[in-house]
Amino acid sequence: MTKFADKPFGLLFLLLTACSNPSEKSVEATDADADADAFTYEFAQAQEQQGWQQVIGILDCIQAPTFPEQEISVLDYGAKNDSTFDSHTAFQEAVQACHEAGGGRVVVPAGTYLSNGPIHLLSNVNLHLEEGANIFFGTNPKDYTPLVKVRWEGTVAYNYSPLIYAYQQENIAVTGAGTLDGQTEGTWALWKRDNDGKNQDADKKVLRQMGNDTIPEEQRVFGDGFLDLDGDGQDDGYGDGQDHYLRPTLIEFYECENVLIEGVTLKSSPFWTVHPVFCTNVTIRGLNIQAGTTNDDGIDPDSCTDVLIEDCTVNTHDDAISIKAGRDQDAWNRSPTENVIIRNCILASGVNAVCIGSEMSGGVRNVFVEDCQLRDGKHALNFKCNLDRGGQVEQVYIRNLEIASCDEAMFIFRMDYHGYRGNNYPTQFNDFYVSNIRCKTVNERPFKIVGVEAAPIQRIFLQDITINQTGDSSQIEFAEDILMQDVTVNGENFQPQISLR
Repeated sequence: MTKFADKPFGLLFLLLTACSNPSEKSVEATDADADADAFTYEFAQAQEQQGWQQVIGILDCIQAPTFPEQEISVLDYGAKNDSTFDSHTAFQEAVQACHEAGGGRVVVPAGTYLSNGPIHLLSNVNLHLEEGANIFFGTNPKDYTPLVKVRWEGTVAYNYSPLIYAYQQENIAVTGAGTLDGQTEGTWALWKRDNDGKNQDADKKVLRQMGNDTIPEEQRVFGDGFLDLDGDGQDDGYGDGQDHYLRPTLIEFYECENVLIEGVTLKSSPFWTVHPVFCTNVTIRGLNIQAGTTNDDGIDPDSCTDVLIEDCTVNTHDDAISIKAGRDQDAWNRSPTENVIIRNCILASGVNAVCIGSEMSGGVRNVFVEDCQLRDGKHALNFKCNLDRGGQVEQVYIRNLEIASCDEAMFIFRMDYHGYRGNNYPTQFNDFYVSNIRCKTVNERPFKIVGVEAAPIQRIFLQDITINQTGDSSQIEFAEDILMQDVTVNGENFQPQISLR
């Protein structure tokens, strides 16, 4: 199954002035589409130019929320600057009071605070950490109940609450110069490893099969195995009462509108760090994200519309920024991710600096990346999936990047990502426009663009790219209309050699 496959080749998605309802945005073909018989340099340059012209309209749709001037201090609700005192109740009561009073800032003054449990934001509340404020989250899983709806590695489920969470709220924010610390080392982190059977592998396999079989969401019960949505004190019938081991994210906002996450330092996340899901109008700005454990992705917009990520510094073991849209059958009839702008970021990763996937089955389109520094990692730009995924990724625009070094590839498409379960739903990748890239070193392949016979990678335009030093030759297979102009590798002009085998 391929989402958006009925759209004509080269289609650009142009924004109307109305931004409040993404479903009302129409699409139109450009003049260039109507006359295009082939993917020529002239056509590709016109498409690239018209693509970047969309950014102004998208930015008009992304407006950070504002809040009433009133402030509520967590100290007034019993929080203490004491690393051994549990301030969780004080945090939540301050958020509730601020929400009921019409909104404003819940202020966390400088100091060290312990929260044995999550902080759930409500509409019109800005959780503001003053400089020097440090919130450490406790690591007893029972404190992160009752279970809440999340999207775990692309599949919707009920699980332990993320450390900071919001569900179906409007006008919410986490801001300030303080720090949120997930304290994952020696606790949540063990769930990824062989830990006397207490690891996530079995639960991950069960959840993915539930997504494959489109099991109703309320039957996907993980966490402590107890889900009581009707409030009668009894499990709704699908929990098993057993402990499960799917790690929570640090910040996850689910089906929210008008979101701001700005200025804070985030460290030691148990799992993905910043994960907006099914959200609209999201601004992520000026974050300092430090490494947690494995799967500590920095910023993962997931089936979101109108997203701005700017001026962030991310240094993670896993993907620094990864654009997502759900996994396999569970995502095919859900929202895509569209209209994402990433700019002026400094990114370092043990794996990928910027990537799309591997959970992208709902589709991804209209992505703009510019003016970023990409530092050490296996890959700089990675677009990844496997044959379980389906979906379509298109209209991706990248320019003005400085890349220090990559171990395996600077620019890679792959359809053989791990976790493959044996299906045959190839993803369609098409219409990528990349220009003005400077890369110092790639230890292996500069370009690895590998599709499959049933779904070749289509219409990739690479222009004004310099890679000073590389190891192996590039690999381009099952690809169509790969254009390179002013691409220099190891001091020599590079032209693609494409294999259709």
